[in-house]
Amino acid sequence: MKNSPLPGIQISTDKEDLICYSFDASIADAAIPYAVAWPKNTDEVVKIIKYAGENNLAIIPRGAGTGMSGASVPYGDRCIVLSLEKMRKMLDVDTKNMTVTVEPGIVNGRLQKELEYLGYFYPPDPASLNVCTIGGNIATNAGGPRALKYGVTRDYVMGMEAVLPDGSVINTGGRTYKKTVGYDLRNLLIGSEGTLAVATRIRLRMLPLPEDIMTLLVVFGNPESSGMAVSKIISSKIIPRTMEFMDRLAIEAIENYKPTGLPEDAEALLLIELDGYPATIKKEAERVVDICKTLGGEAVVAEDDMARERLWEARRSISPALYHIKPTKINEDIVVPRDKIPSVLSDLRRLSEESGIMIISFGHAGDGNLHVNIMVDKNNKEEYAKGMEIVKKIFEITVKSGGSISGEHGIGMTKAPYIGMEIKERELGLMKGIKGLFDPKGIMNPGKIFG
Repeated sequence: MKNSPLPGIQISTDKEDLICYSFDASIADAAIPYAVAWPKNTDEVVKIIKYAGENNLAIIPRGAGTGMSGASVPYGDRCIVLSLEKMRKMLDVDTKNMTVTVEPGIVNGRLQKELEYLGYFYPPDPASLNVCTIGGNIATNAGGPRALKYGVTRDYVMGMEAVLPDGSVINTGGRTYKKTVGYDLRNLLIGSEGTLAVATRIRLRMLPLPEDIMTLLVVFGNPESSGMAVSKIISSKIIPRTMEFMDRLAIEAIENYKPTGLPEDAEALLLIELDGYPATIKKEAERVVDICKTLGGEAVVAEDDMARERLWEARRSISPALYHIKPTKINEDIVVPRDKIPSVLSDLRRLSEESGIMIISFGHAGDGNLHVNIMVDKNNKEEYAKGMEIVKKIFEITVKSGGSISGEHGIGMTKAPYIGMEIKERELGLMKGIKGLFDPKGIMNPGKIFG
């Protein structure tokens, strides 16, 4: 930017940059921001936020733009997109206390590889792990397939440095696993989608690498049976590392996009992974196979690491594969109690048949988190409107089942109109009050969560 108001800080108002940072992976309508800034450290973040406050500009924090709910999409043109992609250092690995300190722009997959090389393990693993950033994961409290056994991002954040909307810096959490002094501001910031503060330094908990991993692919004749298998496996006191679900349409989409040898005649698949001591997981795998057999499931064990990775490559390719079916997919990540999965899958099938709109489901069945994709063409107004009607019906089914309209994607802009279906007026009022205390000027990621 010529004549930059913040010398030394990389800022752009070039049209090409503004367009590139005007959207994310969601269906939220793009908006061209006033500028894009790439800070390299906390001091630069402070200067940018202070400048925004003094000049009536909003701040839109952004990681890699992989979000599915529009949380990093600019709100109007009076805003600065604060891209944290250049703050990507791994600052410290403390093996004595099993922690790692990072900057928010570090890519999840890169952190995983660095730690695995040292014999350690960071469990949260979103499907976009090779692109998404830890800062973005914190903003949405991201999970992933391993959340079933190991939990979500919130369970691994020990502390963070963050910049408030007035430019002041706070430190929340600490270096210890236990801490019960005052309100837990750390947990308040996790999942707040950049509406309260911007994390600039994060301390994470890490674990030792599991000794061994066993991967099973189980084929079912109908989706409902696979849902029943999930519930039965957990109730038998086996907690797999992952239990991923794919319906027939998801399998077909993968094989048409990137053939990996998945059985295309299957109505549903479960990708089940167990980790721990070899003798223990062998016994658990035998019990899992027996349970699945009683429900008509046929199991195959991945023979080696290459076969295992091929299965996971297939699972992670679902989302891009769906764009080869329709130019638009309305992606919702509902979560329901595990025992409700069979009935919810049945309801989704009924909605698809009644509407004539293709609905493709996959996701983390082990913790009840289903990614439901409504396949439409956004340029076909009638079809798109019908798709949006289905979204509301899916949320009604979800809430009635005792579930939540978002398991790990957050609310952002796309789900903001529906938040009242789950959060009641009094609780919503308290949340808005917290937002007002942190951000009285309303400059931090406006238009998100509350609309």
